[in-house]
Formats: sequence, structure tokens, C-alpha cells
Amino acid sequence: MANTILVGAQWGDEGKGKIIDFLTGEADIVVRSQGGNNAGHTVILSGKKYVLHLIPSGILRPRKVCVIGNGVVIDPVSLVGEIETLLRQGVKIRKGQLLISDAAHLVFPYHRLLDEQRELMKGPFRIGTTKRGIGPAYGDKAARTGLRMCDLMQPAVFTEKLRAKIQENNAILKALGAPKVSLKEVNDAYLGAAAKLRPFVTNTVVYLHEAIKAGREILFEGAQGTFLDIDHGTYPYVTSSNTTAGGACTGSGVPPHRMDRVIGVMKAYTTRVGEGPFPTEDAVIGDMLHAMGREFGATTGRARRCGWFDAAAARYATMINGIDSVAITNIDGLDSLDWIKVCTHYKLGRKRLEVPPTDVRQLAECQPVYVEFEGWNQPVTGAKKWSDLPQKAREYLKGLATLTGAKLAIASVGPGRDQTIVL
Repeated sequence: MANTILVGAQWGDEGKGKIIDFLTGEADIVVRSQGGNNAGHTVILSGKKYVLHLIPSGILRPRKVCVIGNGVVIDPVSLVGEIETLLRQGVKIRKGQLLISDAAHLVFPYHRLLDEQRELMKGPFRIGTTKRGIGPAYGDKAARTGLRMCDLMQPAVFTEKLRAKIQENNAILKALGAPKVSLKEVNDAYLGAAAKLRPFVTNTVVYLHEAIKAGREILFEGAQGTFLDIDHGTYPYVTSSNTTAGGACTGSGVPPHRMDRVIGVMKAYTTRVGEGPFPTEDAVIGDMLHAMGREFGATTGRARRCGWFDAAAARYATMINGIDSVAITNIDGLDSLDWIKVCTHYKLGRKRLEVPPTDVRQLAECQPVYVEFEGWNQPVTGAKKWSDLPQKAREYLKGLATLTGAKLAIASVGPGRDQTIVL
């Protein structure tokens, strides 16, 4: 397996959690390198559902080491809650199995309040944020005023820095008409969380480099998706971190030349949550999927916007991430369709566009140009190998890989580990 970066090749929610869990069987270490608890990976094992927000999916397999890297922004109270939920579900977290970077920045209640107020001020031009405070936390990081996990491990230092930050942000919240944050409440809650997290906090950069020298194999799990990347996504309708392959390096401290391959995960159709242009959005497929009980967010519960597969976007994602091979998920969601549309490129006025334009206003004006594939009209959930899939399903998947420009490596026909076909 070597060292593998796994990224979402669409707008997030591609089914990465299931693919990460599957690939973790071959890895020794699983690393989360960006984002916060605004992301959610859902894994279903033996009929039991696990929803992970900060902890890498490898935690569900014994003897795998999970690392939360320096590029992640952490709400310590939320992280403790996630650990306790896993323990109640019977997942044991052994000593040395979970490591948290001492350089990771922290998310505070004032970040969440600022997130909410800024979204309200935008009115009809809102971004569709989860209001978890992730953007404001990354904003503090970029402004060099954020608090980090190493601060939290030093109570006196933490309290002094927190006092200054709460004083500053309470003045801003007052001006916005939002409630103030209590220094005592936040300080007590965060120092309480610190006591529980202390055994896990370390310099993860050193750990990962020593692991590479020892020949251990590492899987870098992506959160969100390519088109939510702060630099390469549909800005401003993006998240506040680098969700593309490069973010795995900056968010973990592992250099690019130590990475061996990039796997892109994409659905057999397209979804996104939140606002922003979505060229292939179509109520026909959306209504069908929602009626099946599918496509509701793991973190927010929001119904996802749905549309046909967008090969123009997927092609650009392959380019940006350097995707070597793709894993296509949720194939079973299309089992009942007679014909399936795939966008091959866009029309913008008289121009033909092979990839999305940078300006979101232009993207909103793009008209998708479709080809149609004949559907297979039968369940695929029982398929165990490539030859078990209906011929029309195989033709569809090979067509998507060709249009995307990457090798088809995995086909997922359901949420279970055993519903994964490796080519």
C-alpha cells in the first residue's frame, strides 16, 4: 500500500469513511490532516453505525494508530465527547493508538458565535457553513492569534491567553448583538477536557517521520472534498482549509516526496451541502435519493443537494490532486434508473469548457452538456467481484473513469466492508 493520500474528488460526502475504513486494513497508521468537527465520516460495521468527526476512521480497527495532525482545528470538548461515544459503543482506544498534534489549533465557543453571526449578516448570500466555528478558528491561525494544543497543556499559559482572546471577541460579539462568552465557563470546560486528552498529545511530526523510517505504511484521510478547498474550490462557497492532496503534507509535516499515491473518492453521481453553484443539480435524482432515505449529512443531518455525475469537475479534481486511481461509491443508488446522465463538459455562452471556471458567477451560468448511459435496473448490493456487476453497470463505471482520467480501482456497492469490489 505504501503511503497513500485519500481525497474527496467532489464537494465532500463522497463516502470516504467507508473507503478509508476498507483501506485501513492494509495501513499501519491513519492520519487526519485538516478540517475540524464540521466533517463527518460514517462507517457501518456489522450493522452498527459509527459517525466520526475528528478521530480518523482507523480507530475502528484494533492495533491501528490514529493521528490528528497539526493542520486540524480541534474543539477539545467535542473531541472528548467523541472519544466517550466510541467507548460507549464498545470501541477501545488503547494506549498509543490515538495521537494528537501539540501544534493543532483550538476551536472555541466565540468562534462558533462569530461563525453564526457572520452567516446571518450575509442573508441570501450566506455560504451554508455548519456554524461549528471552523472558519473563524482558521482565521485566528492565519492572523497568528490562535491558541494551540500545546497552550492547552499548560494551564497557566492557557488561561492567560484565553482571557485576552475572550476579552477581544466579546467586544466583537457585543457589536454584533450576540451573547458574550464566559471566561470561567470556557476555561473550566477546556482545562477539564485537557486533563482527559493529555495522554494523547505529542509531537506527531516526529512520530510520523520515525514511522516512515521504520517502513510503516500510512494512510492520509481527507475530510470534505476538492471543491471545498480554500484555494481550488468554488470560492467563497468553500471550507477554510486545504482539502486537496497538498493539505496532507502541510497538515501532517510529512513532505511530498514521502507520498506514493493518491486515491480520489467520488460518488457515481454528485452531491453537495450548503450554498453555491452546482451545474448538474437535478430534482429528479435528488427526490429519488431522498425518498430512499439517502443523502443526509453525517454531521448536520441536512438533506444534500443532488445531481448527475460531473466529469468536468472530476477531471479538474484529478488534475489538482494528482489522482492515480479512483474509488467510485454509492453505485447502488442508481439501481432503479433506466437512463443515467453524465456531464462531459460545460457550455458558457458560446464557449466549451472542459473544467469549471474559477469565478463562481460564471460557474452558475454554465450549462452542463450530457451523454446518457443505459441503466442496469437491478440491485448491485450483492456483487462481490467485478464480474458479478451487470454489464451496464460495468460500462457506466468504466465510462466515468475514462472521462475522469484516472484508473478505476474500487467500486462500492453498499455501506458494508464486504460490499467493496477491488479491481
